[in-house]
Amino acid sequence: MGKVIAITGASGNMGSETIRQVLELDIVDKVKVLLVNENRERKDNRKWKRKYKDKVDIFFGDVANYDDCLKLVEGSDYVLHLAAIIPPKADHHAKETDACNRIGTENIVKAVLATNPQPKLVHISTVAIYGNRDYLHPWGRIGDPLLPSAYDEYATSKIKGERYVLESDIKTFVVLRQTGILYKNMLLANMSDGLMFHTCYNVPIEWVTAKDSGLMLKHLIEKDSSGTLKEGFWNKCYNIGGGPNQRITGFETFDRGFQIIGGSTEKFMKPDWNATRNFHCMWFEDSSELNNYLDFWRQSFEDYWVEVENAYKIFKVAKIFPPKLISALALKPLLRNSNAPKYWIKNYLDGRVIAAFGSVEKANNLPKKWEEFNVLCKGKNPDNGSPIDYDMMRNPEMIKDFGYHLDHGYDETKDDSMLDLPDMQQAAEFRGGKCISNTMIKGDLYTKLEWQCGLGHTFKSNPYTILKAGHWCPICCQPEPWKYDELAKTSKFFAQVWYDSHAENENEEYWFDENHYPQHKETK
Repeated sequence: MGKVIAITGASGNMGSETIRQVLELDIVDKVKVLLVNENRERKDNRKWKRKYKDKVDIFFGDVANYDDCLKLVEGSDYVLHLAAIIPPKADHHAKETDACNRIGTENIVKAVLATNPQPKLVHISTVAIYGNRDYLHPWGRIGDPLLPSAYDEYATSKIKGERYVLESDIKTFVVLRQTGILYKNMLLANMSDGLMFHTCYNVPIEWVTAKDSGLMLKHLIEKDSSGTLKEGFWNKCYNIGGGPNQRITGFETFDRGFQIIGGSTEKFMKPDWNATRNFHCMWFEDSSELNNYLDFWRQSFEDYWVEVENAYKIFKVAKIFPPKLISALALKPLLRNSNAPKYWIKNYLDGRVIAAFGSVEKANNLPKKWEEFNVLCKGKNPDNGSPIDYDMMRNPEMIKDFGYHLDHGYDETKDDSMLDLPDMQQAAEFRGGKCISNTMIKGDLYTKLEWQCGLGHTFKSNPYTILKAGHWCPICCQPEPWKYDELAKTSKFFAQVWYDSHAENENEEYWFDENHYPQHKETK
C-alpha cells in the first residue's frame, strides 16, 4: 500500500513546495492537509483539488484545536508539521502565535501519541531559537546555546514547541531547524512591514530555497520508505541550511535583491536604519550532515535571484526609475511602521531600542553615511573598522582555528553510547547548574534526569535535549521576560555567545508589552 502523508502549514512557502514535490512520489497514495479557513487557504484548496483531485484530502480547521489535529493525523504514515505563524505577523499577534506554534505543536504530538500505529513525526523548528550571532561567532551547530532574541514571539513559541517534541514519548521523530527561506515573492512580501530593518547588515546568514526545502522532505519520505535512509537519522535535531553557496550576510542579501530593480543596499538604504543586534541566523558548520542524509542542495544564492528576476517583469520595469525615487516611495514609509527600529526610537520604546542597539545613545549615534559604517563583507571589522579576511572567515576549515566552535561543556569526542552521569554533571556545571539525579544508564540519552539551573529552578529533561539540542532551563530559557543578562552571569555556556554583542554590565529585562519600561520623552 502507498503512503499517507499528513501536512500542516501547507499554504506556506515551504509547505506549498512540499505538497508539490511529495505528490510526485509514486509511493504516496494520499496527502492529508489541514488548512485554516481563510482566503489564501481556500484558494489553495481549490487549486490543489483541481490539480491533484483525490490524491489530496483537504479539510479546514486549526492546529490549536486537538480534535482537528487528531483528524489529520489518524491513518497517516508521516506527519510533516510545518505550521507556524512567522514574522511579521508573529510580531503583532503574540497570543495567536503562541496558540499556533506552541499549543499547535503540543496538539500534534498528542495526536501522534494517540494514533495506532503511530506515524513518524517531522517537526520543523527554526534557526531563530539560537538568537543573535555576529562576526565573533558566525558559525553554529546543533547543541549551541538557544537564546531567542528579545521580543521575538515567533522564536519564543517555537523553542517551547520544539522542546515538547524532544521530551515526548513519540517513537520516531526528527526536529529540523529551518533557516531563512528564499521564496519566489520574498522581495515583494517584505514591502509592507518594518521587519526588514530587524536584519543586521553584518549578520551571517545561511539561506535555503523553498524548492530545496520541499525536495528535502520529498527525499526523506522516499528514502525512509524504501529503506535507503542511512541509519542514525531519526530521534535527533538537524540544522537546515543551503550549504556553501548560500552563506552570505544581511548586507549582501539586500544588495543582491535590490540589484534586480536597478539599485543596491547603499543606494536604497541608510546604515542607521537597521538593528545592530537582537536578530538571528548564522552559518551552519553542520548543515552538510542533513544534506548527507537527504541530498537536497540544488540552488545557490545566485540561482535563486536569477530565477526571481526572470519570473517577474515588474522588476525589469522598476529599473527605469531612479533608486532615490524607489527608496522614497517603497522603503522610507516603512521606517514609520510600528515594527521598524526608527519607529521605536521616535516613540521612546526604550526596551526595544536597547535590545536592538545596546542603548538609545548608540542607536542615535549610528553613522548616517555608508563610508563611515563598517561593512563585514567588504573586509572591515564591524567594531573598529580594522581589516578582516571575510573569505577566510567563511572557510569552514578555519572554524576551530578562529575560535568559532562553541564549547558544549562536556567531552564531545566520546561516542554517545559512552556518555554517563559524570558527563551530565560536567555539562550542568558549565551551564551554571547541577545534575541532581545520582544514577543514569550509560548511553541512555532519552530517559529524563533531574536538573537545577544556576537560578535555582529544578526541572526534568532528557540528556539529548540538554547536551545535544542545546536546551537548558524551561523557565530561564523560554521567556518572556527575556532575562539573558542575568542568565549569562551564571552560565559559561550562554556567556560565551551572549557577550559577543552585550556588555557584561548590562542588566536588562525585556517584556513583550513594554509596560515595564519607563518612558524617557521628557529627558530627550
